[in-house]
Amino acid sequence: MYDAEPITPQMARIPADLEKPDRLLGPLTARQSATLAGGGVILYGGWWITQPVMSTIAYFIMITPVAGAVCALALGHRDGMGLDTFTHAAWRHLRSEKKLVTGPVLPLPAVLPRRWRTAAGRPPASWRPPFDTASAPGLLSLRDEGQAGVAICTTVNFDLHTQSEQQSLIAAFARWLNSTTGPVQILVRTRRVDLAPLATRITTQAPALPHPSLEVAARAHADFLTHLSDTADLRARQVLLVPREPSGRAGSERVLQRLAEARCALAGADVAVAPLNEEQIFSLLAETCNPESDRPARPGQHDDAPRLQPDAASYRDRARPSGHSEEEGLVP
Repeated sequence: MYDAEPITPQMARIPADLEKPDRLLGPLTARQSATLAGGGVILYGGWWITQPVMSTIAYFIMITPVAGAVCALALGHRDGMGLDTFTHAAWRHLRSEKKLVTGPVLPLPAVLPRRWRTAAGRPPASWRPPFDTASAPGLLSLRDEGQAGVAICTTVNFDLHTQSEQQSLIAAFARWLNSTTGPVQILVRTRRVDLAPLATRITTQAPALPHPSLEVAARAHADFLTHLSDTADLRARQVLLVPREPSGRAGSERVLQRLAEARCALAGADVAVAPLNEEQIFSLLAETCNPESDRPARPGQHDDAPRLQPDAASYRDRARPSGHSEEEGLVP
C-alpha cells in the first residue's frame, strides 16, 4: 500500500495588534503626524505674532506645558488606543446623559407649583438605540456610526478532517482575511436552545408514520426531548459575521458587497454565510440585550423577579421612525 507522506503544519506569525495603523513618517502614523504638525504650526504662529512684545526664551518657557500636552496626545496610549481618541471618547461621555429610560419622558404639568417642578430636578433623557433600521437583508444602520452587515455562519469540525483538508480550510480562510478591505467582527456567542417546538412537531407528525413501531419510537424521542429541555439549560453556539462601513449610500452598497464576497470566499472553507433579514436582526438585538429573559424556571425553583420581555417588534419600533412599513420574516 502507498503511504502518503505526512504534511507538516505550516506556521504563520500573526501580529498581536491587528488594528495597528500604518506608519507614515518613521515611527509616526498619519494621525500622529497630523497632530504634531498642527500643534507645531500653531505654536510657531504664536511665536511669530508675539515676537515683537516677548522674548524667545520667555515664549518657549510659556509654551512648554502646551507642547508637552500636544506630544502626549499624539504619542500617548491608554487602554489600547491613542490618547487623543481616548480624550475624545471621555469628552463625549462627560457630555452625554447618564440617566436614561426606555419610555418617553414627559415634563411635569405647568399647573403644579414652580418650586415642585424645581425640586423634581432634571428629568432623565429618553434612551435612543444606537441602531436605526434594517433595510436590505443583512444591513443594519448605526445612525452616525456607519453601516453594519449581520450574517450568520456555520461552523466546521476541524478535527474530522485530514491534515491536507485542514491546510485547505486554513488557506481558504486566510484568503478571505487577506481580501478584507475594512473592519470586520467575528462574534461567537451562545444562546439558549428550546427543544419544545421540535418535540411538539415530532408528536404531531408521529401518527403519519407508516408503522406503529415508528410512531412509538417517535413519541418516545419527543418525550426525551421534552424531558431534556425541562431539566437542562441547553446552549448552542452561534457565529456571526459583522462587517462595518461608514455612513452613506456607498457604505451600504459596500457592506452588501462585502457580505457577498465573504459568502463566496468562505464557501471554500465549508462555511456557509447567510445574511439575516430585518426580523431576525431585531430578534438578535433583543435577545442580546436581555439574554436571560426567556429562561424558564427549573423544576422546584421559583423565580418571582420581574423580567423585561424583549421582542423584535419593540426594538424595531424604538429604532425606526413612525410610518415605516414592516416586513415579515422568520425569527431564527
